[in-house]
Amino acid sequence: MKMIDCPLTGPRPASEFVCGGEVQPIADPTAHDDTQWADYLFQDNNLAGVVREWWFHTPTGSWFIAERDTTSDEFLRTYPASELYQARVGYTAPPAEEK
Repeated sequence: MKMIDCPLTGPRPASEFVCGGEVQPIADPTAHDDTQWADYLFQDNNLAGVVREWWFHTPTGSWFIAERDTTSDEFLRTYPASELYQARVGYTAPPAEEK
């Protein structure tokens, strides 16, 4: 059985986890047109080699970051997101369009 080392609970079966995609710089949705924003949200680089990804541990409801080699599917390191992100990023919705 494949195991993933959760930073919160230690080694757990891979069936308890969901991949949330690649870690990317946070983009401002108001600075892009709809096509660019959709690409940011839904397109991954899909690189061969070591990538940094978001992972979710479903039993605890916790997100963390994993560095994984996509060519071997080996997890090299897992750690809390707080190691990369020190402050929470706020979001202000753009004003609603008048009809």
